[in-house]
Amino acid sequence: MSEPTVFIIDDDPSARRGLARLVKAADMKQESFSSARDFLESGKYDGPGCIVLDVRMPEMTGPELQLEMVKAEDSMPIIFLSAHADVETTAEAMKMGAVDFLTKPVDRDDLLEAIRISLAKDAESRAQRAELSSISERINSLTPREYEIMTYVITGMLNKQIASELGISEETVKIHRGRVMQKMEIVSVAELVRLCEKAGINPAKTRRQ
Repeated sequence: MSEPTVFIIDDDPSARRGLARLVKAADMKQESFSSARDFLESGKYDGPGCIVLDVRMPEMTGPELQLEMVKAEDSMPIIFLSAHADVETTAEAMKMGAVDFLTKPVDRDDLLEAIRISLAKDAESRAQRAELSSISERINSLTPREYEIMTYVITGMLNKQIASELGISEETVKIHRGRVMQKMEIVSVAELVRLCEKAGINPAKTRRQ
């Protein structure tokens, strides 16, 4: 995994330079932007990181940038900084997933701690998305019949019960069941149930046509 980047977005040159120095002094990579629009126009960033974001800026405010990122399903953690924070703005930002809301002039240790928490949260989120992507790939590798049998297996039904339900032989169910376990890269029904739950498969409702 590439080194995490801390993105600093603040229209105040002095504040931006100070934040950049602080982040670099903590041996972290940083990139600075003078506006939310400049950040958006810099292109989609897919690597690990977080954003230190000023609330009040011309053209596009910090909360407006956060909303744009939510719409784009960009989950990079955000730390808001403001000298004029109000309860409503803070509450809305936190509701939409902001990690912290710090008051300017920001305390050095508070900011660094918020950044560390944000980067840890980002790493956890990325790991979860990678796991879900891997599960989805394995599920998509199943044939329609294998998928169908899997949805019966995770209910706890025995091979002979599944065979009776589908009107096929128990041996056929056994073969398909073995292929499901192999393709899903697991050895127990309990593991299969866990993976299906993560993928949002409801055995009571889902039957792939």
